Amino acid sequence: MPEETPAGTPEGTSTARVGGTVDVGGLALTRVGFGAMQLERLEGDRDAAVALLRRAVELGVNHVDTAQFYGNGFVNEVIRDAFGDDDGVTVVSKVGATPDPGGRIPLRLAQRPEELRAGVEDNLRSLGLDRIPVVNLRRADSGPGLRAEGDQVVGLDDQLAVMTALRDEGKIGAIGLSAVSLETVRRALPVGVVCVQNSYSLVSRQDEELLRLCVEQGIAWVPFFPLGGSFPGLPKVTDTPEVLEAAKSLDVSPAQIGLAWLLHHTPNTILIPGTADPAHLEANVAVGSLRLDAATLRSLDAVESRTGDIVLD
Repeated sequence: MPEETPAGTPEGTSTARVGGTVDVGGLALTRVGFGAMQLERLEGDRDAAVALLRRAVELGVNHVDTAQFYGNGFVNEVIRDAFGDDDGVTVVSKVGATPDPGGRIPLRLAQRPEELRAGVEDNLRSLGLDRIPVVNLRRADSGPGLRAEGDQVVGLDDQLAVMTALRDEGKIGAIGLSAVSLETVRRALPVGVVCVQNSYSLVSRQDEELLRLCVEQGIAWVPFFPLGGSFPGLPKVTDTPEVLEAAKSLDVSPAQIGLAWLLHHTPNTILIPGTADPAHLEANVAVGSLRLDAATLRSLDAVESRTGDIVLD
């Protein structure tokens, strides 16, 4: 459950803006973190990428979501350069895929146990860490995106066995899951899952039953593609009339409304919005202090959940 912002804390402070914390495997992570994938866009300006991460910490963010396959190691190396042991920043990474720059989706799956182990080792090297606090096993149970074929169709038990071994060896601190089904999470509960990352937004809420399970089990819910529209043909939160109306009423952006709704929807939700722009970063972090009134929440809650049709050219 999230910790409340201390009474009397001014809304302008970083503590208020990040919206309290959620317990993730014994770690108190701010409800608004930083998703590092878009740092790939700054590959030609490493100093700017480091400065952006440092700015996130100044704003009160205390965790960064990453992966070795973001920028083929570049993003992890920037994180290594940006943070020291005294910064109090928790790194959350993931395994289960490798880069595929020429593909329609720029990733290919790497699901076999030996590939998962290699992914953890690669993350350790590029991050310069002896132990990664949380590592998500990125499967392909749910969309949008990749689906496993051939030798990439791997049993969950085999994957959890290697993830548990890596935890026992001290190379990872806790295990999360990503792109998974309700059944997968239920089967994985005995290993001690601390977070679940799935595609989820105001306009795509197919995982409500899974989300309820996570609330019941004290598992953090970390939605990716939190504004929808991750692929052509999929609905976008920022195109929704109810969102546009709320944004106008509160004098904030439609994106901020979509993110704030997620924080209001369940107390175990953690956001990891990404950006390569400092102003956008500040807008994302400010969502932690954005309060939606009951009427606005009723209007947003009534928005129809829809899937749309993925279009890949």
